[in-house]
Amino acid sequence: MAYYFSEPSHTFSEYLLVPGYSSEECIPSKVSLRTPVVKYRKGEEEPALSMNIPMVSAIMQSVSGERMAVALATEGGISFIYGSQSVEDEAAMVARVKNHKAGFVPSDSNLRPDQTLADVLALKEQTGHSTMAVTEDGTADGKLLGILTSRDYRVSRMELDTKVSELMTPFSSLIYAEEGITLKAANDVIWEHKLNSLPIIDKNQRLKYFVFRKDYSSHKENPLELLDQDKRYVVGAGINTRDFAERVPALVEAGADVLCIDSSEGFTAWQKNTLSFIREKYGDSVKVGAGNVVDRDGFRFLAEAGADFVKVGIGGGSICITRETKGIGRGQATALIDVCAARDEYFNETGIYVPVCSDGGIVHDYHITLALAMGADFVMLGRYFSRFDESPTDRLMINGNYVKEYWGEGSNRARNWQRYDMGGSQKLSFEEGVDSYVPYAGSLKDNVSLTLNKIRSTMCNCGALTIPELQQNARLTLVSATSIVEGGAHDVILRDNNKVVK
Repeated sequence: MAYYFSEPSHTFSEYLLVPGYSSEECIPSKVSLRTPVVKYRKGEEEPALSMNIPMVSAIMQSVSGERMAVALATEGGISFIYGSQSVEDEAAMVARVKNHKAGFVPSDSNLRPDQTLADVLALKEQTGHSTMAVTEDGTADGKLLGILTSRDYRVSRMELDTKVSELMTPFSSLIYAEEGITLKAANDVIWEHKLNSLPIIDKNQRLKYFVFRKDYSSHKENPLELLDQDKRYVVGAGINTRDFAERVPALVEAGADVLCIDSSEGFTAWQKNTLSFIREKYGDSVKVGAGNVVDRDGFRFLAEAGADFVKVGIGGGSICITRETKGIGRGQATALIDVCAARDEYFNETGIYVPVCSDGGIVHDYHITLALAMGADFVMLGRYFSRFDESPTDRLMINGNYVKEYWGEGSNRARNWQRYDMGGSQKLSFEEGVDSYVPYAGSLKDNVSLTLNKIRSTMCNCGALTIPELQQNARLTLVSATSIVEGGAHDVILRDNNKVVK
């Protein structure tokens, strides 16, 4: 006979935190959000890898590229570069992040000299950037021929077919620096010549980076940035259970700090085989997370197989339709509570603490705080990060509003069959994700700062200054359907749309 869970599974929206005593010391500026990423033994002073904020970006084509990785590491989190690309391309992305120097920005807005003003305007609309490099082949590392900024053209007085070569400031007139210059020296050049940007080239005149005036102060304002022992940004990378023998060595060689098996369901022999390969080849030197699971048995299986962290969640993502198509999954809150109880049980038995990552089900910022209170060490976010400038997708205008493209790894667009692999034919036989848009939200930095402020404030309401204190002392209550309605605006006329909300 089938086993039936006696209690219904719940989502984050069905819970609230009950305030606790807040002392005079409990203020947001004193809250630490530092959290472990990989397993450690009882008595160890520090895990091999920790984060300064409890947020990682999802292993998705529409979320985690190299710009996202740099931006999130700057704020103290980790981005997992998507694995649904060739081994060579993913390794190259990881390498570029590791080689990225703070303040030295690879160009993401590039043109050929034979392109037109129409192309300039289209590129500006796509990237939002007004400084564009003109290279021989239109690539970010091509031979630099000039620079084009918004000061070089007036749309109202020029034809759209005007060539870029006629508009740009040619290389002969540029002030530039050569590769190897320090950030301090580059900023000195910027200030001396009153520049907004300084191109950095190699000995063959190929473009390497830009240094921007506006970034000078920002590098003084990132005390939480996450760096390795060589002062390089920390970055993660996704792997699958098919080509791990080729992908893992390439990613390790490229410098990936942590790997994660990207799968909709982790309680499988395929994940155990992948973990066994990594442990046999690298021992504990290569850090790798696994998942996803939704109960105690799944957690124990992956922890005993050698996972450095375990991801929780099936079907709770905003673009995931696994529950709808396959009828499997569990409410995210209930799944997380169950797995975290298993994590604590495992820790008491073995002395090994395996961090838990909550993946999916985050709709509102306060859901992150709930996840942490329920035992998660950090959360993985897809939709949240997909809205920002730094995600790899296009920004579009739809019905008068700016949006960003966002699609699931199980959609026909992604064709990431490896993520849903259960053996057999190498194809995606049906969709487990959708193709969609999300409202454009601006820069990562501004949005993450606001979210973290909310988390810190709520933690103070609960009398906690660290995540472990929150996990230990938090009090949570289930709420009724009526209470959920009561928690939003009601019985008023909203000013922005003249709609009565009851």
